[in-house]
Amino acid sequence: MSRLAAGVVLVTAHEAQSDPDGPSGEDVGMTATSFMSVSLDPPLVLIGLREGSRMDDLLDEQPLWAVSVLSESQRHIAGRFAMKGRISDRLLFEDIPYVRGKASGALLVSGALATLECRTEQRVTAGDHTLVIGRVLTSSLPSADGGPLAYFRGRYRQLG
Repeated sequence: MSRLAAGVVLVTAHEAQSDPDGPSGEDVGMTATSFMSVSLDPPLVLIGLREGSRMDDLLDEQPLWAVSVLSESQRHIAGRFAMKGRISDRLLFEDIPYVRGKASGALLVSGALATLECRTEQRVTAGDHTLVIGRVLTSSLPSADGGPLAYFRGRYRQLG
């Protein structure tokens, strides 16, 4: 499957935690290349998550999540959130420009080619992955410049 070019997205969710002083929690992000449109009516998308991963566990509890379609200039973001076993790096959003989604509360990367906020409709176990089908609650096409970030043969690529 490394010979199949794929777009690169950042999936984010907010892990809410009980806090006597008010709402709190952590923002979690994960780079993904297994993302696709499923239906236009209703608007549905699908993301493939490694079973038992932090994002898989979080989306089993939290039905709201977001997707930022990364541009070729955002390769550093994809690389940061693709690191396996480096959870502390995955949670560092400080130097990444973002806005918080109004529908999901999840972070949306500023300058992304497109952003979506979703609510989980269905989860399907498929081998060692969970396929999460989400209904698109909001979508945006910011005026970002540049082409999409792609992944092909184990490396990030630019089209053209």
